Amino acid sequence: MKYSLCIGAYSGKDVIYHLQKVKEHDFQGLEYYCWWELPDIKALAKQQQQIGVGISATCTKFISLVDIGLRDQYIEGLRQTIEACRILNIQSIVSQTGNELANIPRAVQLKTMVDTLKLCVPMLEKAGLVLELEPLNTLVDHQGHFLVRSDDAAAVIDQVDSPYVKLVFDVYHQQISEGNVIRNATNYVDRINHYHIADNPGRQEPGTGELNYANILRAIQATGFAGYIGLECKYSKDTDIAINEFKANILSLLNVCK
Repeated sequence: MKYSLCIGAYSGKDVIYHLQKVKEHDFQGLEYYCWWELPDIKALAKQQQQIGVGISATCTKFISLVDIGLRDQYIEGLRQTIEACRILNIQSIVSQTGNELANIPRAVQLKTMVDTLKLCVPMLEKAGLVLELEPLNTLVDHQGHFLVRSDDAAAVIDQVDSPYVKLVFDVYHQQISEGNVIRNATNYVDRINHYHIADNPGRQEPGTGELNYANILRAIQATGFAGYIGLECKYSKDTDIAINEFKANILSLLNVCK
C-alpha cells in the first residue's frame, strides 16, 4: 500500500512545501483538491520531477451528478480536470455527487448519476484515469449529500460497469454513516481505488479516536490492495510529530514503513 498526505496538513504552507514533506516522511503522494487554484501547473509538473514525488489525486472542477440540468457543466469540468491531470501526471480524480434534490425521486437522481458517469467513461478511458465517487456522511459534516453509504456507491459503480469509475472509501465518513468499517472496506475492495483515513470523533489523525487503525489497515492490506491510503485528517499536535507517531504506532505494525 502507498500513503499520501493531503494539502492543508501543514497550515499556511504551499504545495511545494507539502510535496517536500511527503518525500521527507517517505510517503508516495499528495492529494491536492482544487487543481484550478494552482498558479502554474506546467511549472509545478517540473518541480514535482525535481522533488521526486507528485500529486496523486485531485478533485473534479464542478460537482453535480444528480441534476440533469447541470450535466454539461459537470462533463466540461471533468474534461478540464483530465487535461490538468495529464500535465501533472495525476492518476485519480475524486468526485462528490452533490446534494439530493427536493421534489425529484431518488431513483431519478440515481439514474441521472449513472447516465452521466457512463458519458464520462470514454474520456476517462482515453486518458487512463480513474474517477472516484466519494460517499460522505450527512450526520456530522455534509447534510443533504446524495451518496452516503458504501453499498449504494458500489451499486452505482456496478451499473456504470467500467474500471475507470470506482470508489474512494473514506473510513471517517463511513464510520459515522454505517459503521461495520472493516467488513465494508474489504468487501468492496474490488470497487475501491483509494482510501481516506481519519479518526472519529474529530477527524484528527489515526490513533486519536475510536477507530482501531492497525486492525483496519491490516485487514485492507490482507486483501492485496496496493493503492493509496490518504491521510485526510486534521492534526491534534504538530503535524510532523503526529505523522511520526502514526508511522511508529500504527504503520510499524503492518511492516510497511521503513
